[in-house]
Amino acid sequence: MKVVADENIAFVKEAFSEFGEVVTVPGRMINRELLADANILLVRSITPVNRELLEDTTVKFVASATIGVDHVDTEYLKEKSIGFAYAPGSNAESVAEYVISALFLLSSKMNRPLQQMTLGIVGVGNIGSKVYRYAEALGIRCLLNDPPKKKMTDSEIYISLNQLVEESDILTFHVPLITSGEYNTYHLVNHELIARMKKNAILINTSRGKVFDEKSIRAERARLGGLVLDVWENEPNINSEIFKIADIGTPHIAGYSSDGKIRGTKMIYDAACAFFFSKPKWQIPENYISEVVKQIDVCSSAQPITDAVLNAYSIEEDHKSLSEIVEMEKTEQGKFFDNLRRNYPGRREFPHFLIKCLPAQKEEAKIISELGFQIQSQANPLQ
Repeated sequence: MKVVADENIAFVKEAFSEFGEVVTVPGRMINRELLADANILLVRSITPVNRELLEDTTVKFVASATIGVDHVDTEYLKEKSIGFAYAPGSNAESVAEYVISALFLLSSKMNRPLQQMTLGIVGVGNIGSKVYRYAEALGIRCLLNDPPKKKMTDSEIYISLNQLVEESDILTFHVPLITSGEYNTYHLVNHELIARMKKNAILINTSRGKVFDEKSIRAERARLGGLVLDVWENEPNINSEIFKIADIGTPHIAGYSSDGKIRGTKMIYDAACAFFFSKPKWQIPENYISEVVKQIDVCSSAQPITDAVLNAYSIEEDHKSLSEIVEMEKTEQGKFFDNLRRNYPGRREFPHFLIKCLPAQKEEAKIISELGFQIQSQANPLQ
């Protein structure tokens, strides 16, 4: 068999070589000609999978190593009896850690404790529920909005979007892009929504670029206390003027931890094995799962939780890397954006960091542990 895969799928050759030849290319270069004699197609969110791509090819199985399916015409796949799988929840930890890091950075810059703010979470699926868990551990008051879950459970924990918007100091969005129907999320954040927000509230988007109307964001920027964007309308050709008004702007990498990527690969590999009635052989290397990549000493820190988080993931560095786009010609910006994603360094998630703290910091250590970090208590040097 022949496998065509996005080159940014982690360990793709190691996992899928048992199926046959594995050809890796940039996701935006996957085309019908390349798939003419392919049996398996593996993509990420930047590759639209539809009739135009697959007609007159030999593809029998498609998988997306991502959490969303808005780039895949699943109805067409069903019509043609083409198998399909994706990786829901694979990058939930990564995105949640991104959001928490952004909150700590903005809190430090604004000199406003997170515990004094209310966090509104729109979309409480795999990612939103992780953000909720971490925020609760940090003592942040949370409000939740998820219309499909509200309809399914009738739980009072889910409130209306209007109420959440009006009461939240921070709004973070974790929804799929849906362009019609009861649960439409296209341009969910627009003039009307921003007008209902508290003055100086913070907006965070790590879902899909078109969930935010960038024209409205630009027009209403003065009302916002902070703006964090990891996703953009018209990627990779993003509007550099929107980047200029963002406190944190990154190249769609919130879910790009090495751990999230490899979990996604494992999920679609197992699905491919099931589809082709093949017994799974490839496993994530054990040393990769358990390794500690860095020790962080917060014994002398006045803000041990903040220092643990921002030393494990410096979100500001990702912002700085994208800032070069402002000086570029428009014709070069898309290529630069894609290159940042393609060459993104292997960020590891919090469980791969060992935090050294004092016995006297046991309350902080408990919270740090609840964020997923490993803890090592140090003897007090003054004793």
